[in-house]
Amino acid sequence: MSSNFLIVHKKILPDYLEKVIEARNMLEAKEAATVTEAVQKAGISRNTYYKYKDYVFPYDDTRQTRRAVISLIVKDESGALSAILTFLSAHSISILTISQAVPIAQKANVLLSLDISHTSTSMESLIQQIRQLPSVRSAHLDAME
Repeated sequence: MSSNFLIVHKKILPDYLEKVIEARNMLEAKEAATVTEAVQKAGISRNTYYKYKDYVFPYDDTRQTRRAVISLIVKDESGALSAILTFLSAHSISILTISQAVPIAQKANVLLSLDISHTSTSMESLIQQIRQLPSVRSAHLDAME
């Protein structure tokens, strides 16, 4: 199994997990001034709150974020990365992370993680278009969700 996360229906989980979320929400909304007050209102112990507060979150089924990771080999020349980022921005793609290796033999490896939830262009088409940019030697889609 490659992920540490599961999507589980709350019907099969103990009630206190939902109460942990409730207590955290009270603290964030300033409906409770302290953890003690929040857990008392939620009906759980401080121990339960601290044990699970960083591990349980409500599922947001309205979230539509799609992500992709692409790897590139680009020419080591001024403006190469800028041209790629400008291209992605023109297609309503947001950059989440950029990792660029030190250039060797006039080329550099670049790994981009992208938010592709607002683009209407297919990833296949985008990769083909990226390959056509003058500074790009190769482009590959590594992952997408």
